[in-house]
Amino acid sequence: MHNIFRLASYVRPYWKESFFSLFMLIAVVVMDLSIPRLIQKIIDQGIQQHNLLEVINTGLLMLVITLLSLFFAVGAHILSVKVGESVARDLREALFLKIHTFSFGNIDRLKTGQLMVRMSSDTSALQRVALVSLRIGTRSVFLMCGSFMLMVQTSSTLALTILPLLLLTAVLIIFFVTKMEPLWHSVQQQLDRLNTVLQENIAGIRLIKVFVREHFEFIRFDHANSLFTRDSITVMKFMATMPPVLTMCINIGMVLVIWVGGLDAIKGKMSIGQVVAFTNYLLTTMAPLIFMANLSNVWAGGLASADRVSEVLDIVPDIVDLPESVEMPISHQGGRIVFEHVSFQYSRECGIPVLSEIDFVAEPGATLAILGATGSGKSTLVNLIPRFYEISSGKIMIDGIDIRNVTQDSLLSRIAFVPQETVLFSGTLLDNIRYGVPDASMEAVIDAAQAAQAHDFIVKLPEGYDTRIEERGANLSGGQKQRIAIARAILSSTDILIFDDSTSAVDIDTETRIQEALRRKAENCTVLLVAQRISTVLKADKIIVLDKGTLAGQGNHSSLMQSCAVYQEIYASQLGGATFPEGVRTIQEVA
Repeated sequence: MHNIFRLASYVRPYWKESFFSLFMLIAVVVMDLSIPRLIQKIIDQGIQQHNLLEVINTGLLMLVITLLSLFFAVGAHILSVKVGESVARDLREALFLKIHTFSFGNIDRLKTGQLMVRMSSDTSALQRVALVSLRIGTRSVFLMCGSFMLMVQTSSTLALTILPLLLLTAVLIIFFVTKMEPLWHSVQQQLDRLNTVLQENIAGIRLIKVFVREHFEFIRFDHANSLFTRDSITVMKFMATMPPVLTMCINIGMVLVIWVGGLDAIKGKMSIGQVVAFTNYLLTTMAPLIFMANLSNVWAGGLASADRVSEVLDIVPDIVDLPESVEMPISHQGGRIVFEHVSFQYSRECGIPVLSEIDFVAEPGATLAILGATGSGKSTLVNLIPRFYEISSGKIMIDGIDIRNVTQDSLLSRIAFVPQETVLFSGTLLDNIRYGVPDASMEAVIDAAQAAQAHDFIVKLPEGYDTRIEERGANLSGGQKQRIAIARAILSSTDILIFDDSTSAVDIDTETRIQEALRRKAENCTVLLVAQRISTVLKADKIIVLDKGTLAGQGNHSSLMQSCAVYQEIYASQLGGATFPEGVRTIQEVA
């Protein structure tokens, strides 16, 4: 309950629309409450007194009031819809911006399917809460309060007779809402699981077909789908008991009013018009309770969704700028990167370090290659430089400044990063290459594409640089996507370029041409190359070799061939030769 009131702050910017909607609803309620009194007047002063003029005049007044009520009801509905939709939009925007503040560690702990449900289903549930609160919820409360006061005014005896029943009905509604909230929470959790399985299957449909795992994935989906259906049925079955119970309360109330009121009318203590008016006021009091009971599932779902949305909004990013953070200066000569006793582990609970006591220096304008077996920590190491993850101990400095003491935006403005998994966005090839520099000239784009060895295949496409990228780049090969990503990084013209095994899908000849172009274009950049192929690193100014998260050696190719057993093993396994003569064997000699 606390969270839904907290999220009510999103209604505050639309207080004018909310106020006028509330004003119109009050006007509607006043006019609705006047109808039973006018009916009483028609009966007592018109029909019983055989006064046709009174019947006609009062009837016309009721018609006018009904038309005015329609006008105000439509206006209130339009304003409440505007508020509800605006609140949902602002919540989605808040969630979207919050997600973009998360570090890689936060994103690792959250599932895509869960975030999608929170931004779609949960915000829609809160939108419905805002909508019904401004329309039916508020109107129902005013109707109940006004009707009860008029019931007391009409007949205090009947009002006291019916009061226990009204209190019992209110208690039943509170009971249903309280019980349904955890049930809806369970439904939303099952929807999370269902969306996660669905998202994984859509993203990995090609792999599923390759390994003929359709039946296995169907079983996974069917299990998640069945659990979601089971919990949904549980909620609906529980909800189905409410209308009959509340209808029974209304019928009991009607019997009491007609019985007691009828006896009073026979004794002359009440007029027939009063009995009819009281009956209408009772219906006006009980009907909103029925409406609210039927809408209790909306409130229960909203309470569950408010908790889930607040859970995301309350997440504290693992990495935040310190109050004393400064802007990272730009050098245009590359950045001097220093690792001092750097250790890192993904989770404190895990306790297993991925990197231990890493020390090295990457000099400005030089190329540093990072080599090692799969799982040795290469990608993790380069992910620490842009501060995608926070180091567990030690220090990382760029140009003598600890990266924890600068703002994240200024740090990232000096770094261009090409990740292992190439990500392309919907749009054209030109849009994707320009992603980091939207106003780049066409000449600069072509120059970057040529350096990445992408220009030749782009111009052969029917629409060239205006070719549309299909979802996840399905109309491009793996090597083509990698070259687009490399061109995007080159175009950014930053001090530091990081390539995380970003040429794994291209052939050695293309890779060699890319490296040659990089040497020409990035002579004032510090370049870090993560590689598993030793041919990628042979000409690097410095190579560091990782082995199970530790630094096994560092130096150039010649020195490592003499001093690092791990490097020698990698060289032998990839380029052949179990023994090593004195001196350095080049790739041409092996060939």
